[in-house]
Amino acid sequence: MRLKDKVAIVVGAGQSPGEGMGNGRATALTFAREGAKVLCVDHHLESAQETVAMIAATQGTAAAFKADVTKSADIKAMVTDAQSRWGRIDVLHNNVGVSLAGGDAELLQLTEEAFDRVVAINLKSCILAAKEVIPIMRAQRSGAIINISSMAAITTYPYVAYKATKSAMIAFTEQLAYQNAEYGIRANVILPGLMNTPMAVDTRAREWHKTRAEVEAERDSKVPLRRKMGTGWDVANAALFLASDEADFITGVTLPVDGGASVRRG
Repeated sequence: MRLKDKVAIVVGAGQSPGEGMGNGRATALTFAREGAKVLCVDHHLESAQETVAMIAATQGTAAAFKADVTKSADIKAMVTDAQSRWGRIDVLHNNVGVSLAGGDAELLQLTEEAFDRVVAINLKSCILAAKEVIPIMRAQRSGAIINISSMAAITTYPYVAYKATKSAMIAFTEQLAYQNAEYGIRANVILPGLMNTPMAVDTRAREWHKTRAEVEAERDSKVPLRRKMGTGWDVANAALFLASDEADFITGVTLPVDGGASVRRG
């Protein structure tokens, strides 16, 4: 029960269509298993409700909340709901992000509409959510913010908006860390590498007109550790550590969860 009596908001607690477990859902389930009360936020309410049902099946505590995280009013309502429901907010976990699914592309093919969409979902949402929880956490003199970036931020990646936003998330997290340390608030960022999740694999299979097995094999071959992609549970376990009191003296850290890819950048 490493998060006993803590209240967590997991933004992106549903998941994309496809096989396996997404990072956000795995994190919500893990937080609840470890004793947290979890507000499962997603723009698809049914998907968030599925996550809540999975938590309830193991006697955990959770509630679903529908939000368009690019809208400040929805973000305010999300934070208000969690605080009014459970009295405090201990953990904010920002997991939403799109690339191909948002229309991202290489520079010469990138449209303004797609760029604006990816920036709003990946970066704007993260900043808006932090803006709403920071006053609450400052009043509590405690809190943990975990942002999910990507190894795409520090390695070669072909699509412009995803790389730019995920790089910006690292800088923003560092700013959160040093500007809020005096209030007992910690902020850290996780960089997932090649993960076997519905968003990462099934989306590419659809976009590239390949089978899931073909996409899996191609991605597995690029992972140094066991030539096997990670899973949503690997990201969730890293988030659990950073959310817990075990990481009480850790803030401003960029943590790759990537099977060794970060040791051979480029």
